[in-house]
Amino acid sequence: MQLQQRRRLLSIAKAAIGFNLKYTTTTASPPNSSPQFASYYQKNAQEGIYSYNRRIDHLIKSGYLSSGIEVFDQMPVRDVVTWNLLISGHCRFGFLRQSLLIYQDMVSVGMRESSSTCSSILSVCSKAQFYHEGLQVHCRVVFLGFSLNIFVGCSLVDLYMHMGHVETGLKLMTDLPERNIATWNVVLRGFSEKGLSDGLLGLFKRMELDGVEPNQVSFCYLIRGCSNALLIEEGRQLHSQVLKKGLIEGNVFVANAMVDFYAACDNVIDAWKSFESIPEEDVISWNSIVSVFVSNGLLDEALELFNRMRLWGKRPSTRSFVGLLNFCSGVKDVIFGKQIHCYVLKLGFDHESEYVQSALIDMYGKCKVIKTAVCIFENVPERTLACCNSLMTSLLHCGVNEDVVELFCLMIDEGIGLNEVTISTTLKALSVSSLASFSNCRLVHSCATKAGLESDIVVSCSLIDAYSRSGHIEVSQKLFEQLPAPNVICYTSMIHGYARHGMGKECLEMLDKMINKGLKPDKVTILSVLTGCNHSGLVREGRLVFDSMRDIYGINPDQQHYSCMLDLLGRAGFLDEALELLRKAPLQNDPIMWSSILHSCRIHGNDVIGRKAAKYLMELEPEEPAVYLQAAKFYSAIGDFQTSTEVGEIALATKMRKEIGYSLIEVNGHIDH
Repeated sequence: MQLQQRRRLLSIAKAAIGFNLKYTTTTASPPNSSPQFASYYQKNAQEGIYSYNRRIDHLIKSGYLSSGIEVFDQMPVRDVVTWNLLISGHCRFGFLRQSLLIYQDMVSVGMRESSSTCSSILSVCSKAQFYHEGLQVHCRVVFLGFSLNIFVGCSLVDLYMHMGHVETGLKLMTDLPERNIATWNVVLRGFSEKGLSDGLLGLFKRMELDGVEPNQVSFCYLIRGCSNALLIEEGRQLHSQVLKKGLIEGNVFVANAMVDFYAACDNVIDAWKSFESIPEEDVISWNSIVSVFVSNGLLDEALELFNRMRLWGKRPSTRSFVGLLNFCSGVKDVIFGKQIHCYVLKLGFDHESEYVQSALIDMYGKCKVIKTAVCIFENVPERTLACCNSLMTSLLHCGVNEDVVELFCLMIDEGIGLNEVTISTTLKALSVSSLASFSNCRLVHSCATKAGLESDIVVSCSLIDAYSRSGHIEVSQKLFEQLPAPNVICYTSMIHGYARHGMGKECLEMLDKMINKGLKPDKVTILSVLTGCNHSGLVREGRLVFDSMRDIYGINPDQQHYSCMLDLLGRAGFLDEALELLRKAPLQNDPIMWSSILHSCRIHGNDVIGRKAAKYLMELEPEEPAVYLQAAKFYSAIGDFQTSTEVGEIALATKMRKEIGYSLIEVNGHIDH
């Protein structure tokens, strides 16, 4: 009788311990939830696996992962739940690689996984982008027969959506015997992130036919898809459904999605209405509405909202400042940019965020206040790749090309790292600076190869352009031929290189190859082809290309196209046709075009059109010495020496000076004037 009573008391004590542990996990960490508490468990090794598992679960949920591991190590016997707790615990604390290693240990000791194990480890592979390992786990799932489990199936769909294999993910979802809201939301997210808006709306209809009621998360993905594709009517319909279901009042994420949708559609009024309907705005809400006003040029209103945001106790985020500064860069508004800079300094973002630092450098650079941009760069706590790239593009924008190359060398010395922006910017600066040479191009090329960037399209195009500028068109051609799938920009770079070397026929051949590949030329491509025709004197071919702009490609010629075509006609002696073309140009008072006419008249001795061009050109640019010099040369060429002398005296009387040009040549790796 006494033995039975002891056993009964022991079972009650075990139940009490289990109850207390379960209760304390939902409250603040109790006093006995310390790392030292693990020693208590060691004295009770005879207790069952169930109690051990409960203790590990309690410790992990209380924030003591290391103590949970200690208990795990002390267990004489472990079951699948024990391993699952350790895997999910490491995942909870962000130790994703360790979660995967624990899973590998679990399999290696012969422990058979449960569906929960597979679901957890697939989620780890999705979050950490362990895609190769994820595919191996998928094979294991098929072997264990968990493919049709709703939770494992959802995790598999999530993995393939993260990998970008949308069709595979959709097929896996379709094969599931049962689909819950979580599974549908995973697929909706995948389609939304890939920009497949039409498919996204089709999925929404299938979801309703499947009898699954969309929740707030579903509508967030659907609205985001409409924002990406600017589907205004479909977005409005979703908005009405959200209002009917009463989701916008109780969920700030749906409301923020609506603000972003109307912002993407440039609808300030509806974006503001959606913002006002939010019961309690968060930082994301304020960021979104400020971005709406900024993108629509309402700077004063945006600044007022920015101040209100701070008054309501909402601390602006990095996104707020970056958005405002990027807009200032775009519109070249340094005054507004300086106001934002003041807020950045007050709130300490100048040292907190590299993105804000980078945006500040970019803003001052684009506004051509390059000294301030350099000053900010020199005072950043750490020179990051983003800040270096911002200063690089700023220096290039301001024409300080030699400093771009110097900054590139500094980045190499300090081991900051390189990306495609670094390489392409350096090559552009190198091409137009006094440091331009074949050997320097090769040095940057080798850096790109070492960084694994040689196959990048942007870098490839920059290399093609740089080598052609240095006089080595054959290297550019070889690089182009090595490209696996050249796009319009690649073809344009190659055509531009041929044009620069006066290889007009090659320009036309490259254009034909491009069209045969199904690529449509843009304005820059056509301009490069026309330049090649101009340098090669291919008048008939140039006319055909110019006429095809509107008729075939639907491109309206701009001032540069007219100027290039006019120069081609003028050089070939078709001066009447050139003058007629000038009258059709968007800007008839263009000094460059009139200068081209005058130059052609001097070559071909056209007295009538030349006199008219000289007079008109001197009226257009009375302060430009090159105009008077060109006019004097024209009058001298046609034998009117008196007028030539008079024009020359006008230039001398106004003390005009012409800057003398010079050429550079590379000899044995050295650049000489």
